[in-house]
Amino acid sequence: MDEQLALLKKGTAEIVSEDELRERLQRAAADGRPLRVKLGVDPTAPDIHLGHAVVLRKLRQFQDLGHTAYFIVGDFTGRIGDPSGRNVTRPQLSEEEIQTNALTYREQAFKILDPERTKLLFNNNWLGSLTMAELVHLASSYTVARLLERDDFAQRHRTGQPISVHEFLYPLAQAYDSVHIEADVELGGTDQKFNLVMARDVQRHYGQEPQIAVLMPILEGLDGKERMSKSLGNYIGIAEPPGEMFGKVMSLPDFIMERYFRLCTDVPDDEVDRLMAGVAKGEVNPRDVKLRLGREIVQMYHGAAAAAAAQEEFLRVFSQRELPSDMPVANLPDAWRAAGRAPILDLLDHGGLVGSRSEGRRMVRQGAVRVDDQVVTDEKAEVPVAPGTVVQVGKRRFVRLEG
Repeated sequence: MDEQLALLKKGTAEIVSEDELRERLQRAAADGRPLRVKLGVDPTAPDIHLGHAVVLRKLRQFQDLGHTAYFIVGDFTGRIGDPSGRNVTRPQLSEEEIQTNALTYREQAFKILDPERTKLLFNNNWLGSLTMAELVHLASSYTVARLLERDDFAQRHRTGQPISVHEFLYPLAQAYDSVHIEADVELGGTDQKFNLVMARDVQRHYGQEPQIAVLMPILEGLDGKERMSKSLGNYIGIAEPPGEMFGKVMSLPDFIMERYFRLCTDVPDDEVDRLMAGVAKGEVNPRDVKLRLGREIVQMYHGAAAAAAAQEEFLRVFSQRELPSDMPVANLPDAWRAAGRAPILDLLDHGGLVGSRSEGRRMVRQGAVRVDDQVVTDEKAEVPVAPGTVVQVGKRRFVRLEG
């Protein structure tokens, strides 16, 4: 039991409460009944990234100890929008967006979870059929005063920012998921503490034993500062191609490497300690440690062969200044071929190298754009183009013109 607890505690930010978890594990072992361990995810974006994987990996550890994962896709709660950490009302997603994202979540989650020990559920199946009387009974389990104790709600209330009634319903709906499946344990990030602890009270209201809340740290994104997020564009998706994933890992600042090793890989803590001590003493090159980190992460989602190939390609392109072997291709428009020149912002947009013209301007101003290895810094420039011209943005985005 001590070994199980040590494994489950590793990397966590907080457990509410550890004594309850020990007692529940002991009882499960004695009764031969696996714990019901819940993780709810709202399909607000199509990709599961390494930030989500921190919690999914902890859920997998419960599975490896013989317990059952209840992976709940919030196709109902996603329509409300989780207000956690928000200073304004979250926009509500359309039914089509939710269903599209939900399908990709199903595929990606099983890159980490054991399908044999996973119950994949959609909470619209029970929340969508609640009667008004049942909703009133659920709402009676918690007071407005306690809801306003939440930091995000309290801040908005103090500053006069509106709080819609449906936002109060979100934590109640999430709590009802726990009631419906009779959860023993729920996992979530530290930003979910209020919701997970509130569910304990709601379960008591329904005559159930309260779940244990296991809270995981929030993983920072590629800048090492802001939380990993699809909307901020600082994420590493677990379904991304191996080369893209490896390149993003290599772009991480050195100071965040240790955190990624501990939260995103299975490298033992004592080995991470040795690697980080070597970097601190100047005995180990940080780049070599980051190469190891990239291999570990890519191998986890794509296998050892893909990880080795991704490292080889990265070193070939970025260390030896060679071009990638699988570079995307864009057609060369007749007008540009005849003129022999093209406006740089139009060229970046045509090649799909930037998401918007404003991003293109920013990359040009930063000196992050090359045309045939010549740096372009004037956003109004017209640059030479011809069949075979290679355009590069940053370290990982390339396109070759053909036609």
